[in-house]
Amino acid sequence: MALSDTKLRNLKPGEKPYAETDEGGLHIEVMPGGAKVWRLRYRVGGRGSKQEKISLGDYPAYSLAEARTWRDDCKALAGRGLSPMALKRGDPIPGDTAPAVKELAQAFIRNWCLKTAEKAKAKEEEQKAADTVEAFAWRWYAEVTEPANSNPRNVKRVLEKDVIPAIGAKQIADVTVTDILAITDRIKARGADQMALQTRNVLKRLFAYAIAREKTTFNPAAAIEAKFIAQAKSRDVALSPDEIGRLLRAIYQSSMKRAHKLALHLLILCMVRKSELTEAKWEELDLEKAEWAIPGERMKKDKPHLVSLSRQAVAMFEELKGLASGSEWVFPSRGSLKKPIAHNALNTVVRALDADVRDFVIHDFRRTASTHLHEAGFNSDWIEKALAHETKGIRGVYNRAQYADQRREMLQWWADFVDSQIQDGRGKIIIGPFGKAYQSAA
Repeated sequence: MALSDTKLRNLKPGEKPYAETDEGGLHIEVMPGGAKVWRLRYRVGGRGSKQEKISLGDYPAYSLAEARTWRDDCKALAGRGLSPMALKRGDPIPGDTAPAVKELAQAFIRNWCLKTAEKAKAKEEEQKAADTVEAFAWRWYAEVTEPANSNPRNVKRVLEKDVIPAIGAKQIADVTVTDILAITDRIKARGADQMALQTRNVLKRLFAYAIAREKTTFNPAAAIEAKFIAQAKSRDVALSPDEIGRLLRAIYQSSMKRAHKLALHLLILCMVRKSELTEAKWEELDLEKAEWAIPGERMKKDKPHLVSLSRQAVAMFEELKGLASGSEWVFPSRGSLKKPIAHNALNTVVRALDADVRDFVIHDFRRTASTHLHEAGFNSDWIEKALAHETKGIRGVYNRAQYADQRREMLQWWADFVDSQIQDGRGKIIIGPFGKAYQSAA
């Protein structure tokens, strides 16, 4: 039974290749991967001669009508003693070929051999473009990561910030262990060892998927043991009251920019994540109401968050307003008022800080605040809400919009507590003019 376009469209791949015939030796072979390839069987010289087999290309790149025309041209050549396969292979036309047959062969080469080569090359280029790390990574992200990952934005940031700029243009099959190490080493040089480990883990999952899709046979990220990048560890550092004081004194006595000093202090007081502060815009702040409304798109859980500002925090933001030089950003970049400071700017100044405090990272400010507030007896729900953590279960449903007054009172207590730790036993350190609580002689 002859093929039709409807039947061709509906052919499904099986575990093994199989063929569906048309007429005159033309058939289509359906491959396990889904490709449908036009092929033709014919004999040069009629019955009794050796059978040859030739391929045209894929359906639907070549339509049913084109395949039938190609079949007829092949059989016309074979009936005159010329092998279409030999012409496709590039063999010369025999010198004793009759002029009319030679002209037929030359037309076949122009119409089919060159056209097939051009289409094959275009398909190869298209396939290469689809198999770059950048193209394949976004395919993986859309098909696998987003539905399955509880926080796909973290994966997206890893791809956009560190993976695609480094190896996005490479073929997925050409990525080496050296490429992966170059990425993780670059991240570690920023002082972000745990982010380097997280990036390696994302790449490990990406290449596992690439192997499953038969795009490569090797997982270069899996070849690097996690322990050679960073020690996976939970964040368990909470600064003691004495360490809080020593750290803040070191910050204000250092040579870092004034805005950076205020930023680190605000991270302690406001209990927000670093990016939530460094990417803040003035439109989010209402200093008269002492409130900071962070939009959902900038929050880890994609939900808006309201921060009640202590008197000290309001005074700091008032000073930062003058330092911002009219920028829409609270912390504009040194090079341009139209951009916020670099993502790793605060990490850099902390690493350079000469402070007699055990190893810690900026994220530990949040744990420090949580630890001391719990020890002071504040309600856990208030603390979790201030940290923008979601309370699970029925309590989370009923308490979602509550505790505004309690959190304001709690954060003012916390700011006063931090204030009291800045004293060093010999009087207060002068740390700035932004609030009366900080103005005193050393």
